[in-house]
Amino acid sequence: MKTEHSDSQKKLADNLLILSRITAAVSGLTELETILKIGLEKTLEYLEGVSGGIMLLDEQKKILYYRVYTGLSEGYAREIHPKIGEGIAGKVVQTGKAILCDDISQIPEAGCPHLLDREDLKAFICVPLRAKGNVMGVMNCAGLKPYRFTEEDMHLLNSIGDQLGIAIEQAKLYEQLQKSREKYRQIARQVIIAQEEERKRISKEIHDETSQMLAALTFNLQALLEMAEMIGVDNQQFKEMLKKALSTTVQIHTEVGRLIADLRPALLDTLGLIPAIRQHAESNLIPLGINVSFHYEGMKKPLAPEVEVTLFRWTQSVIGNIIQHSQAKKVSITMKRDSSKVELSISDDGIGFDPSKLTVKSEGGHGTGMFIMKERLRTIGGDCLIQSQPGLGTTVTATIPLSQSNQE
Repeated sequence: MKTEHSDSQKKLADNLLILSRITAAVSGLTELETILKIGLEKTLEYLEGVSGGIMLLDEQKKILYYRVYTGLSEGYAREIHPKIGEGIAGKVVQTGKAILCDDISQIPEAGCPHLLDREDLKAFICVPLRAKGNVMGVMNCAGLKPYRFTEEDMHLLNSIGDQLGIAIEQAKLYEQLQKSREKYRQIARQVIIAQEEERKRISKEIHDETSQMLAALTFNLQALLEMAEMIGVDNQQFKEMLKKALSTTVQIHTEVGRLIADLRPALLDTLGLIPAIRQHAESNLIPLGINVSFHYEGMKKPLAPEVEVTLFRWTQSVIGNIIQHSQAKKVSITMKRDSSKVELSISDDGIGFDPSKLTVKSEGGHGTGMFIMKERLRTIGGDCLIQSQPGLGTTVTATIPLSQSNQE
């Protein structure tokens, strides 16, 4: 009796070990095929099986199909599509209960006699893969020797089925999430391209019409002022008004030029991203007494247009935050590119802040700006890292993985 108890305890320990190994193996995995292969492999090891597979349920067609398998011919796996309630697999899906056979050759309704004869299969199990009460599919495993299944085996195999069912559901949800994210990114890219085209159009119209009219007005006011001097107009108040109008027109013309550059910097289209970033940084920071330095590595090839536009807009947002919040005296802009990614870092020596306390509702809109910066990068698969401490300045880094679509 003591020996039987010891054997039972050992069997329980072995079962728990197998289940924990499967749980550990599939934990954290998101690729469905990998999860299924590991679950099948571990179960076959436990049963000393030689062939098997995992069939998933096509909910629209109401049939089962092999997603992964081992020890089965490709032709067989491709041809077998039992309906719900048909054959052993179909009955397991219908009832949600496992079927365990000590010797499958003795069961007429097993089907596929040519496979059984060729492989001389004996022990066979078909376990439902369940999640939240729904059967997602079944796992079939077969061995060459008869096997007397115990109650502990049934509990273990059902537990494995439940574990795999949950993993399958999570993997499918992850796949759906990835598809949704990719769809969102594609739409976001299209929006970015449409926005930039509209910015370009407005920028061109302002340049061709408003800017030219202001240039003509400046020329005319200058001519009037010179004419007044030439003909000896003594009305000092009149000449001062002309000078003031000329100065205001020049100022408006300068601001319109800056607006045109912000809408769509000509350098971004003609010379590329780096000159555009340099121009924007110098024209906005140097007049405020902020020194700017630049460092670039590996930036010989252009990036995809939407990536360059996104990085430029991101830079505009960062520089805007520096001007509004940082009280900095020095700003450093570093851009690096290797075979897998491009990084753009902007550091300042300003007052800094605690990023953990930053929210969308932060005072002064600081949190909203940072949130928009991050979301802008995510539309092209990038990410944003913010490093800062009160009194120690801030470094903001944009990282974008380089896929074929992100390079020209």
